Amino acid sequence: MTDSAIAVLDIDGTLIDSNYHHALAWYRALRSVGETFPVWRLHRLIGMGGDQLITAVGGEELERRVGERARELQGKEVDTLLEEMAPLPGARELLVAVKQRGHRLVLASSGRQRHVETFLDKLDAHDLADAWTSSDDVETSKPAPDLLITALKKLGAAPDAASVMVGDSVWDIEAAKRARMPAIAVRSGGFGDDELREAGAIALYDTPAELVRALADTPLA
Repeated sequence: MTDSAIAVLDIDGTLIDSNYHHALAWYRALRSVGETFPVWRLHRLIGMGGDQLITAVGGEELERRVGERARELQGKEVDTLLEEMAPLPGARELLVAVKQRGHRLVLASSGRQRHVETFLDKLDAHDLADAWTSSDDVETSKPAPDLLITALKKLGAAPDAASVMVGDSVWDIEAAKRARMPAIAVRSGGFGDDELREAGAIALYDTPAELVRALADTPLA
């Protein structure tokens, strides 16, 4: 088993249908501190860690002025939307299939610990995953590679251990590229195929269920 590639799977947006909820939560949080940005602009940044998103959407001055408060409010807005978030088709089946093929499995989320725990419950994945991460584990999140490297460390694996990442956003794929991991993308992030391929995705699938059916044709065979 230890010779098999490690499967590093994003949770938010890849396994749980949550991207548009997060965009709405950021919209509400930023409006609460007097800043309004179109939801489509915020959606384009979902998958990027909250430590970087505010600078990306509004610059360093906005981050200095409202960053900490906006992140706190966004977390509370997400709390109110958790019940509406559900696993994407085939999400748990993908976890089961990966484990059945002998891969170690780590869920690499930059979400808050309380949200990660809720998602693990929704996926019934506490006993499937060998480890998981949250925003508490790193100082710099995606598209930096730190979260993925930390995910490997949680398994006692070296940063250059054979591994494959599955994500849904260009930020996931960019982080994987920086960590020198091949990356498979699902389209639930709402990014175009050309964007995901340009970021470095080696294969694209509509849903986790479609990926399950195609696993034999991927590095997670």
